[in-house]
Amino acid sequence: MSFQVLGLDSKILQAVQEAGYTEPTPIQSAAIPLIIAGHDLIGIAQTGTGKTAAFTLPILTRLAAQPAAGRRATRVLVLAPTRELALQIDENIRIYARHLPLTVATVFGGVGEHPQINALRAGTEIIIACPGRLLDLVGRRNGDFSALQFLVLDEADRMLDMGFLPSIRQIVKQLPQKRQTLLFSATLSKEIESLTHEFQRAPKTVQIGRRANPAETVTQLVYEVPKHLKPALLLHLLREPQMNMVLVFSRMKHGADRIARSLEQKGIRTATLHSNRSQNQRLRALKDFKSGAVRVLVATDIAARGIDVDGISHVVNYDFPMHSEDYVHRIGRTGRAQAVGDAISFVTPEDHGELRSLERFIGRGLVRKRAEGFDYHAAGPAQTESSREERPRQQRGQSQSRPAPARSRAPQGGRTQGRGGGGGASRLVSGNREGGNVNSSRVVPSSGRRPFGSR
Repeated sequence: MSFQVLGLDSKILQAVQEAGYTEPTPIQSAAIPLIIAGHDLIGIAQTGTGKTAAFTLPILTRLAAQPAAGRRATRVLVLAPTRELALQIDENIRIYARHLPLTVATVFGGVGEHPQINALRAGTEIIIACPGRLLDLVGRRNGDFSALQFLVLDEADRMLDMGFLPSIRQIVKQLPQKRQTLLFSATLSKEIESLTHEFQRAPKTVQIGRRANPAETVTQLVYEVPKHLKPALLLHLLREPQMNMVLVFSRMKHGADRIARSLEQKGIRTATLHSNRSQNQRLRALKDFKSGAVRVLVATDIAARGIDVDGISHVVNYDFPMHSEDYVHRIGRTGRAQAVGDAISFVTPEDHGELRSLERFIGRGLVRKRAEGFDYHAAGPAQTESSREERPRQQRGQSQSRPAPARSRAPQGGRTQGRGGGGGASRLVSGNREGGNVNSSRVVPSSGRRPFGSR
């Protein structure tokens, strides 16, 4: 099948051709005609199969068929869980809409809000936003969505989990009831799917492949290793020349920084990506990773649904993910657009329960492998840095031969939690403040090319 038979506008077909794309992916072939026909839609497909284009191309076609009359107004709102994903969607829209007189803006936290306020007040036609910053700005009477025609929730399972649902509901209350609502994701549980009917009218469902099934082009391997040997095993594997573009996932932000420092000390160029990094630092890390200036990018799960980088050879789950859905999105960063890739997971004895849950979730067992030439019996330090961090705070600094002074004891009934309780993980789940850059200028041609099915 070619794009010409999908009913797309001629100017969009021209942009698609100029970008070098000839055949739509299965999710695009199935979803585009339904969206052009005006149906609400739930789209489920593996990561790396072109879901962004599956909703962007038909929306742009319908906008082109109905030019805005008079004053500009926001006609499309796309909600995304992370700023990285919002920027990726923005890039895609600018490629496909290069011959259309449309304005586009991204709205998310971490940068100044004034350009975003100006974009909302000016009636920018396409807004891509993270829920937290958008809700904050709209709550201060910025933006007019009375003429909205399309609402898109990308990565719908994350957007509709209990961390995002209250914000989504508040935003939807301010949108016209008569609109077209589209939800796309690589995974979508039955429980979460039941919530989508709150926002949609008789949605059509397009499902490509098995739900939660990782891309078939990704080779998945498990390395069982004691916790204290994970740093040494990672360094051992990175000695292999074929590991030339490696994305390493850490569960916590401080862990990502520690891994990166260790690799840099061994002469391996490394960058980090997590929510404590500034927007400029995050953009620089992605730029250096894409260009090859750094060989390894260490990230938390904030990146699992936002990184769209061609050529990632390996994904390493340095810390095994707590949620099976996160595993699917992590390993989907490699093997994109039908390319091949490897996903390596470090599994400690403490991770065996999560590993069994994951294998049930994806419906297959993962291959166990041992690294050749690696000493699995090496003695670890008496106490690793990570184990020190995990010790109860009240035990730190206390001598075994001398009890703590009486005044340091907690009052009857316990003591209050110290600053920072909950850490980065809770913010990752709620995610509402991840999001704010903006560009409200007219669409301009993009010089870069990426495989059409990259998401």
